[in-house]
Amino acid sequence: MALHINIEDLLSTRTIESDRIEYKMGWNPDAIYRSICAFANDFDNTGGGYILVGVEEDNETKTAKRPVKGLTTAELAEIQRKMIGFNNLLQPVYHAKLFIESVDGKQIIVLWIPGGSNRPYQVPEQITAKAKKHFYYIRKYANSVKANLEEQQELISLANKIPFDDRANTRTKVDHISMLLVKDYLVNIKSRLAEQVGKLPDHEILGQMELISGPDEHIAPRNVALMLFSEYPEKHFPSTQVEIVYFPNGEAADFQEFDPIKGPIPSQIKRTLEFLTTNFLKEKVSKPADSEKSIRTWNYPLQAIEETLVNAFYHRDYQEREPVEIRIYPNSIVFINRGGPDRSIKMQAFALGQVRSRRYRNRRLGEFLKELELTEGKATGIPTILSTLKLNGSPAPAFITDGERTFFEVELFIHPAFEMREPISIPDDEIVATLSGLDVLIENILDRAGIDHSAIVHDITDSVQANAIADALKHIDNQVSDIAGNMDSAIAGAIAGAIVEGLTQNQITIIKSTKNPQNRKTILAGLGVTNHRKNYENYMLPLIRAGWLMMTKPETPTSPKQQYISTLKGRMILELLKHNT
Repeated sequence: MALHINIEDLLSTRTIESDRIEYKMGWNPDAIYRSICAFANDFDNTGGGYILVGVEEDNETKTAKRPVKGLTTAELAEIQRKMIGFNNLLQPVYHAKLFIESVDGKQIIVLWIPGGSNRPYQVPEQITAKAKKHFYYIRKYANSVKANLEEQQELISLANKIPFDDRANTRTKVDHISMLLVKDYLVNIKSRLAEQVGKLPDHEILGQMELISGPDEHIAPRNVALMLFSEYPEKHFPSTQVEIVYFPNGEAADFQEFDPIKGPIPSQIKRTLEFLTTNFLKEKVSKPADSEKSIRTWNYPLQAIEETLVNAFYHRDYQEREPVEIRIYPNSIVFINRGGPDRSIKMQAFALGQVRSRRYRNRRLGEFLKELELTEGKATGIPTILSTLKLNGSPAPAFITDGERTFFEVELFIHPAFEMREPISIPDDEIVATLSGLDVLIENILDRAGIDHSAIVHDITDSVQANAIADALKHIDNQVSDIAGNMDSAIAGAIAGAIVEGLTQNQITIIKSTKNPQNRKTILAGLGVTNHRKNYENYMLPLIRAGWLMMTKPETPTSPKQQYISTLKGRMILELLKHNT
């Protein structure tokens, strides 16, 4: 049967950490079985590991050296024959899952060794020797080593302590697992096992993926299967959902609750990110006086949001009937999940980005999320959050838990450029109802809001395609809405009246019609006039000179592919017109 993950991920250590993969150029049973024992013991609950036989390691990159060496047909047969006997020498007996994969025109063996449910395991130090002395082995970094006395005692204490996500759920049935979701996952990660879904019995596919457990007469799904591949995981783990509450003026004022986000965990993560991106993430573009390059800044960088959210799902306690909570305040976003960090982690370690959990609560869930590229790997989440915020110029986050470690809270603070300010106020004598007067007024408003309009135009006109420019301008609409919303309503209304008085209806029509790129003929036709040079000069050119309308190909003004699109200032005009009553 085909491997349940993409073989290239194992060869490149792209989604599986290198310390959980061993490359063996040839068959060395003594070393291989020490590693099988260590992976099966899964001392840190990281999910076991993989051994690739017939593959040499590149000492510099710690990935597979290509092309692979491979194994002959005779070697493949001999290895499989001998493993039957060697497996019985593990105490208790353990059978690694074996796959034969074709790589670079050669055949190799992949051994998958998930954390065993009957740990601790022992194996002879020299499995091929006549006199056999058994030892416990564990993984330390990328090595399989004998457990010392203290580690042996800890291993024994882990007997039958299976992480929650890897336990069999005997209260439900295998048919609660959606094979459509399973196949979709396998297709997404480019596993050849996807081709077997629907051709082989479901229990064989699920067994291959270690998603079910128990004897044939009473097979039960593992919890991780219900988290990822059940349409309604909240039926099995109540409150497995995301709840988002928005406090636009702080907790003491009114708030807005959104519908809970439910479904399989990968779907919850993706839908939550889409919701936050669409409704709350904003970008500003500024151009320093001493540089030609514009600076793009986010109120909250998406990667920091993503890592924080995924960590909440990865490390939460699914036995607690509490949702993942997201609370959005004027100047921060708070993520809360139940089940605090491992007691072995000191809280100071979070601020330093030196977090390495002594025990992973959900060892299998993390594996699937990594394969879907929703998280990078163990112990990388907090450092990624810190580095992403720093790169964006954002404040450092706050990490909070209680003495009992019953919850974990991460607060991300808004970039200073987006902090809520006092409403923008404009004196009446600055409101002049002419095109040039309004242009000065709009520039003034943007300046008070901290927006450099000229930098945005310079940055956008570096593009060469109209669609690229349209996409680049989409994020501006949120900025425009925020600026107008941060103005006194009476002042916004007065400016809207001046716009109606100072601009012709044709000019307003042009700005409205060019939120997406349009060619000159279409724009002028919308005014009911011909595509004549004089009409262009009368109706469109003043707006271009004012910077409210721009060409998509400014370097070639007469290009037959020339189109026009409204700028930030033009869009500001449209937003302010909404206040005309």
